Amino acid sequence: MLRTYDSEPWRGLPPRVADLIEPELDAISEEIVATIGREVPEYARPLEGRFGRGVRTGVGEALLQFVALIRDPETGRDRGREVYVELGRGELRQGRALDSLLAAYRVGARVAWRRIAAVCRDADLPVEPLTLVAESIFAYIDGLSADSAEGYAAAQTELEDVRRRRRQELAALLIREPAPDDADLRAAARAAEWTVPARLAVGACSERDLVAVTRRLPQEVLATVVDGSGCLVVPDPDGPGRVEALTRAAPPLLALGPAGGPAEAGGSWALAQSILRASAVDALPSSGLLRAEDHLAELLLFEGRGLTARIAAARLRPFEELTEKAAARMRETALAHLRHNGNAVAMAAEMHVHPQTARYRIARLRELLGDQLEDPDARFELEIALRSGVA
Repeated sequence: MLRTYDSEPWRGLPPRVADLIEPELDAISEEIVATIGREVPEYARPLEGRFGRGVRTGVGEALLQFVALIRDPETGRDRGREVYVELGRGELRQGRALDSLLAAYRVGARVAWRRIAAVCRDADLPVEPLTLVAESIFAYIDGLSADSAEGYAAAQTELEDVRRRRRQELAALLIREPAPDDADLRAAARAAEWTVPARLAVGACSERDLVAVTRRLPQEVLATVVDGSGCLVVPDPDGPGRVEALTRAAPPLLALGPAGGPAEAGGSWALAQSILRASAVDALPSSGLLRAEDHLAELLLFEGRGLTARIAAARLRPFEELTEKAAARMRETALAHLRHNGNAVAMAAEMHVHPQTARYRIARLRELLGDQLEDPDARFELEIALRSGVA
């Protein structure tokens, strides 16, 4: 009685089966190649050149290895395995789905079984080993299919790695200052399989949040790391649903620079980074989606904080002699005065005090600031100092 093996049933076959099959290999190979050409649409073309050699080599190697395994099961499949891994890789490179190759394997198994079964019956091979021959053929084909699937998956991973790297390089190129030449940009975009949009915006987030944000955004958004920050190039940022998508994708903080043409990407990136810096010191909120266009004045004051501090020191010097509480009250009154042009009623409403209290504060403010409240240049600098938050 023959011993069976679940994963390698050919181990239960007598070596005599190999002797019966071997003389028929050339004929079996030719029939398999011809049948594949007829039945698998993607291979329905003259089997010539590199493509034809690949098909014939794959079929021939498969049959030779199958016979070798029957004759000596310890040979193992590792020796010719790379052929079928490479066939899987080749399918991806040719732009075909793996289904075509797997269909060819099934055709090959069917033809091989029919031809081998006929040879074995002519040699009066008993039913039990004949059944095991069938099981061996289809188990062997399953192994080849698994090898090719592995090669196909590996090629997909490699292709995606190349694509991701090219897109990272493209994002870095877009935000470069000065802006890249149009020809260089379009060549890089073609290599990255990315369409250059008419308008885009550049976002920034922490490096640790970049992967999570990217997963929640459409595939056309470019992502990379620049100077320790996550960088996102967002095509058509004003398009339907885009802001909502960015809001949903936002990590603790996602800064978005202003939209513009590709040549303006560097400036958009610079403002997005400015938002991150301002948020880090509480000059801006530290969560959600922050759009630079909504915070331009705050960013101007933040980036010019050295000069702003000098202005504040000069314009707010009269408040230095006051207590902290009184100084805060006078800063509030001065800003309200500038906003409402000294209208006591409007100021009172903003500060939530009685109009008479507002008038008292205005009088005290005039004592402290004097002509600053009347001089346009002084008023401008005073408002900068008050809005900057510098005490």
